[in-house]
Amino acid sequence: MTEPTERIGFVGIGRMGANMARCLHERGLHLTSVYDLHSAAAVDLANELHVYPAQTPAEVADRSSVIITVVSDDTAMRAIFSATDQTSLFGNVRGRLFVNCATLSPKTHQDIEGLVTEREGLCLEACMAGSITQARKGTLYLMCGGKPEAFARAETILGRLATTVRYIGPAGEAAKVKALVNMVMNSNTAALAEGLGLGAALEIDLTLLRDVFSQTGAASRVLETDGEDMQQRAHDCYFSAAHAAKDSAIALNLAKNLGLSLPVAEATLAQYQRLIVQGKGDLDKSAVAELTFVDRLGSSPTHG
Repeated sequence: MTEPTERIGFVGIGRMGANMARCLHERGLHLTSVYDLHSAAAVDLANELHVYPAQTPAEVADRSSVIITVVSDDTAMRAIFSATDQTSLFGNVRGRLFVNCATLSPKTHQDIEGLVTEREGLCLEACMAGSITQARKGTLYLMCGGKPEAFARAETILGRLATTVRYIGPAGEAAKVKALVNMVMNSNTAALAEGLGLGAALEIDLTLLRDVFSQTGAASRVLETDGEDMQQRAHDCYFSAAHAAKDSAIALNLAKNLGLSLPVAEATLAQYQRLIVQGKGDLDKSAVAELTFVDRLGSSPTHG
């Protein structure tokens, strides 16, 4: 594989962004700078990786030919590309490639690509499947959308972050697929929480129950990643309940625009919204089990 010669900067270094930056640094790629709204986090990571702690997104673009963004939602994405903010990425677009990894609405990805194209830059959505562990190890699954030339330029870099880098189609198409991935994952998580919660109420040994699930039609990736955490009430955050709600809402909005009713997804969203109202939105999505185990209602789970 050809070594990338691009200068890479990061905008957004939360749980995922920081570990993606560490991964690329360890694999010998040229990182220039990092930026985050939480400036202390940017300084700490910059010191760790020996790169520049940017004070604005514009400073990252000044120093980089490829900018990887990993922000929280549509509002944050539009803010870092604001045409009216001189500190945004918008004034430093020409010739640069922007790789946008957050789970956003397809329209936001399409709008951002339009803005970047007008300024003679390239834009690619690289929607992630996986969590902190995969980001750190470079074993993500990436679904990409945008112009073929943007994908071709990004592919070698993305190959350092993922075991699979899949081109889906034009801007917005990968975001649609990712919305469906997370909608189904979230619904599976809520269903598993109900199954284990009912099993506990029936006084079934949950370790036995999980083992039976794993060898029958109840098996799922979510069972592998979240089943024991639900049983042990351990909800250290890898993918938050708040993000689960956001992503299910994106999928449901797509369905609404097509006149489709998705009652299972709607019920799942309602469960995650209940967690947020209870102040538990920052817990892992596995915390939806706090709503299905009778003996847990009204008490606090263990979390980091």
